[in-house]
Amino acid sequence: NKVGEIVMALNAEQKSTIIIDNKLHEKDTGSSEVQIALISKRVTYLTEHFKTHSKDHHSRRGLLKLVSTRRKLLDHLKIEDLNRYQKIITKLGIRR
Repeated sequence: NKVGEIVMALNAEQKSTIIIDNKLHEKDTGSSEVQIALISKRVTYLTEHFKTHSKDHHSRRGLLKLVSTRRKLLDHLKIEDLNRYQKIITKLGIRR
């Protein structure tokens, strides 16, 4: 089902791997770094999706919302801790 692919872009295994790679401490699941990494993975997935489904405008709106949310999280992290901001930018390859 094509519609289900977009919603299920990240399965539980992929999500837990991303959380483990980006968590700050043992029980961390919601820090800015983890949220930014999860959103970035979904952005990458949707970008690939649009290469074959160029007329999927509903999903494109979702992509724009994700990018906006990621931007806000990055701005927040930049103000809070510039060192952590630079580390996550480098790690995820955002802002080339």
